[in-house]
Amino acid sequence: MNTTKNICVIGGCNMDIVGFPKDVLVRKDSNLGSVHLSPGGVGRNIAENIALLGLKVDMFSAVGNDVNGDAVIRSTENSGVNMTYVRKVDFPTGTYLAVLDENMDMDIAINSMEILKFIDIDYVNSHYTSIMDSDVIVIDANLHYETFKYIVETFRNKVLFLDTVSTIKASRIKEFIGCFHTIKPNKLESETLTGIKITDLNSLKKSSDFYHERGVVNVCISMGPDGVYYSDGVNQGIVKAKFMLPKNATGAGDAFQAGLVYSYINEFSIIDSVKFSTGAAIMAMSSEETINKNINIESIKEFIKDLEVITND
Repeated sequence: MNTTKNICVIGGCNMDIVGFPKDVLVRKDSNLGSVHLSPGGVGRNIAENIALLGLKVDMFSAVGNDVNGDAVIRSTENSGVNMTYVRKVDFPTGTYLAVLDENMDMDIAINSMEILKFIDIDYVNSHYTSIMDSDVIVIDANLHYETFKYIVETFRNKVLFLDTVSTIKASRIKEFIGCFHTIKPNKLESETLTGIKITDLNSLKKSSDFYHERGVVNVCISMGPDGVYYSDGVNQGIVKAKFMLPKNATGAGDAFQAGLVYSYINEFSIIDSVKFSTGAAIMAMSSEETINKNINIESIKEFIKDLEVITND
C-alpha cells in the first residue's frame, strides 16, 4: 500500500440528521423509528473514508463556531483526517436532514449549506501551497460556482477527482467536466452532464465516449442495483454486487469515491479499481452509520470475491 502520497479534499462538512422507520415508511404521518446524528458532508465523508483506508488526507472546508462544528472537527480528526485547514466562522455549521425508507434508502432530504460561501477564492488562495503540493485533489460539486471554477482552473494540471453530488449540482459545473481525471456520476447525473439518455450498454458507451473526448481518463457511472459501468477509453464493463438489504445506503457513494482515490494512488487497473471501490461501498452500506468505522482493506477484499464482472471482451 502506498501511503506516501498527499491527498486533499475540498468540499462540505455537515452535521447529518438521519431518520428511518421501524416499518414501511408512511408519508405525511409520524413514523416510529430511529434518528441518528453524525458528522457528514460529501467532501468530509470521502476524506474520512480515505483516512480509514490508511492514506494521508487534508480537508479544506468551513464549519461554524458552534457545537456541531466542534463535533465535526473532533470526530473527523479521530479518524485520521488533517482538519487544521478547515475554516471556522461565525455562521451555523451545515446541516443535512434525511429520511430513509424501509429499505434504508434515501426517500427525501433537505440540506442547509449556506456556510459553503466561506469556502471562497480568498480561502483557497490562502492555502494555495498546501493544495498544490497534493498528488490528488478531490472536489465535491457542492462548492459555489465561482469557487469551483477557480479551483479547477488554478489546479487543472493536478490529478482532479470529481464527486457530482446531484443532478442540480452536476448541471452547474458540466462545462468543466473535461478537466477531471476521474468522475463517478450516477445514471441521472450522467444524463444531465451529457444529454445522452442511458437505456442500454450502447448508450453507456456513448456516454463514456463523451467524457473521454473531453479529457476524462476514468469514467464510472453508477446504476444502483444494476451495478457500475466503467471505462478508461480502452476497457469497459460492468461490476455488479449481489443483492443486499443495506443498513444505510447514504454513504455508499462517498466510500466508492474514496475507493477510487485509493486505487489510483496504488496504481490499480480500471477494473480492479471499480471492484475495490464497489467493495468499499458495500462495506459502507453494511453499517447503520454513514461511515463504517471498521472499513479496511482485508474486509473489502472479502466482499470483492462475490462481485459479478461483465467485461467488453
